[in-house]
Amino acid sequence: MIIFMAVVIAHLTAIAAGHLLLQQVTKPLIILTLGVYFFSCVGRSRSSLIKWVALALFFSWVGDILLMFQGRDSIFFILGLSSFLLAHVFYIIFFHQLRVGENIKSNPWLLVIVAVYYATLMYFLSPHLLDMKVPVRIYGIVISFMFLLAMHMPFMAAKNIGRLLMTGALLFVISDSILAIDKFYRPFEMASILIMLTYAAAQFIIVEGAARYINMKSNFEEVASG
Repeated sequence: MIIFMAVVIAHLTAIAAGHLLLQQVTKPLIILTLGVYFFSCVGRSRSSLIKWVALALFFSWVGDILLMFQGRDSIFFILGLSSFLLAHVFYIIFFHQLRVGENIKSNPWLLVIVAVYYATLMYFLSPHLLDMKVPVRIYGIVISFMFLLAMHMPFMAAKNIGRLLMTGALLFVISDSILAIDKFYRPFEMASILIMLTYAAAQFIIVEGAARYINMKSNFEEVASG
């Protein structure tokens, strides 16, 4: 965890200083060190949930690398967006399995909240998206659905873990929203730092919540099996 935080601080410092080489070195290390932290936390568990978090982290890592080259060719932005879309799909599967396993009923009011967020963001972005309109709308639907499922997590028995997972998903939405506004609507100062700060925090909090949940369930199963 300390190494992960050191890498994040180094990356944010590189952005603030405009040090491109240090940014390129540290950015791929963010998810790599977080992945090591995650597996060190759940190493003894054989939970099937581990693979979904691992896949989400892997495609996030691939997305980070691809987006580093978006300045060279716009195709890298599309590929990076696609990779993060897959990462959200695996987080969706993870949250869905938690919701089913915890027997959490769907809350229609949460759908209203997510729909308002999505509609508002698309209202501001759509006139500026041009040929990116379809990919961005699809990505927005996927991350909104991920957040919708995450908003159900505080209704699980271990509410502290549920709140962690929801907070991480919220920060992910905030990070992607800032990125979209900065890229398509109106660029603003400090955007890059805010994007990476909320992104790193989002991934860490989701991973921390996931690790705690997996270990809690594994310990319970060990006790139950005697």
